[in-house]
Amino acid sequence: QVQLALWDTAGQEDYDRLRPLSYPDTDVILICFSIDEPDSLENIPEKWTPEVKHFCPNVPIILVANKKDLRFDQATIRKLEEEKKSPVKMQDGRHMAEKIGAVDYIECSAKTKEGVRELFETATRAALKRQRRPKSKCSLL
Repeated sequence: QVQLALWDTAGQEDYDRLRPLSYPDTDVILICFSIDEPDSLENIPEKWTPEVKHFCPNVPIILVANKKDLRFDQATIRKLEEEKKSPVKMQDGRHMAEKIGAVDYIECSAKTKEGVRELFETATRAALKRQRRPKSKCSLL
């Protein structure tokens, strides 16, 4: 049996000084973006990856695309087209996951529940795999 504790940290600049308090003892990081907000994907290498790798080096990262159900939603597509944008494509999410060194890329929808179970199972496996790794006994003098 595994117990999961989730910390949903605020992304606003006002919380930049408080957010690091939630990082100690983290076993896996889920960096999320919204499929209907392409700018949220662009923030990942600029803001989130450097912060996470600074405070949680060697902690596995899973890149998560939220709102999968909106990728083909006509109202969402029209709204984004007005801004000369489009929903984030799966291959763009996968490319970003590779770019930041994520251990996995998962798309999900809270609305339809698609991918939610897979996300938690993947996060649990990544955390357990990290905990099983033997600690190095090497000492440098």
